Amino acid sequence: MNMKAKRTLYRVGYVVLACMLAALTSATMGQDRPGAGQKAVAQQKPEAGAKRPGQAALPANVKLLRDVEYAKVGEKSLALDLYLPDHPAGTKMALVIWVHGGAWRAGSKNPTPAVALLRDGFAVASISYRFSQAAKFPAQINDCKGAVRFLRANAARYGLDPNAFGAWGSSAGGHLVALMGTAGDANDLEGDVGGNVGVSSHVQAVCDFFGPTDFLAMKGLASTIQHMSADSPESQLLGAPVAENPDRARQASPTTYVSKDDPPFLIVHGDRDMTVPYQQSELLHEALTKAGVASELYIVKGAGHGGFRDPAVPEKVRAFFLKTLKGASPAATAPQAGGK
Repeated sequence: MNMKAKRTLYRVGYVVLACMLAALTSATMGQDRPGAGQKAVAQQKPEAGAKRPGQAALPANVKLLRDVEYAKVGEKSLALDLYLPDHPAGTKMALVIWVHGGAWRAGSKNPTPAVALLRDGFAVASISYRFSQAAKFPAQINDCKGAVRFLRANAARYGLDPNAFGAWGSSAGGHLVALMGTAGDANDLEGDVGGNVGVSSHVQAVCDFFGPTDFLAMKGLASTIQHMSADSPESQLLGAPVAENPDRARQASPTTYVSKDDPPFLIVHGDRDMTVPYQQSELLHEALTKAGVASELYIVKGAGHGGFRDPAVPEKVRAFFLKTLKGASPAATAPQAGGK
């Protein structure tokens, strides 16, 4: 395939990503609908070029392993979908792990916008986790870390590079991937979900889309949600009102754990987000920068809680993961607009 054809393919792929990002408005902090139940299967059969509901058809060279059980907590099966593009024998694929939003109480692991990265040779995992109705914090980050350990422990089986794991999430998922990045060494958040104790749960890059980063700093910020109230998503996550439990709120806040050894971050937020105020992303970016961590904050002008239509957003995501996980540059760059 000549270079012109490759660039056309990349651009088509990222038009798809932009459309999916615009459609992910269901991943809001105020969403109340229950998520789709995830059932584990005894054996996962690869499906080539399969299509998930609400998701663009996958490239023909991609194998999809549905509902791979990475852990079981009581009677609850925790599963992930694993998308594996063909790759040359003897090579290992960088992995991007998608964590969905939904106020920690709803949402689903599919569809995932991360499938657009398959065209650049990334493997993609989209994970489920326990909701706050069933388990309080830190169950959710325990689950995420358990998924990372499972994938790293099985890296050889799936052809993954265990030293090139990235995490990407939106809203509540943005909060969880930010914690995955800043709290890599926080023993009180590690847990033992799924076993593989002793395997690292660290990730090497984090893309946080409009996630809460400092629960106590929500007070006084413009929002359609009363984040400090007893029935807010954050309070339901903690199992107690945020304002009355500052220690628990700090434990759940990614800014608490920022240190100089954190991985690179790309943070994206709309300046008209009335669900999670954009100042939450500013706080995390400032803390990371002060600690000497590579961090880029991109404020999407005129955008709310997701639904981004800025063409720079998908290109920034792609460029970020290519650089941090593959040490490469994108083949084509979209015009930059409205950034900070």
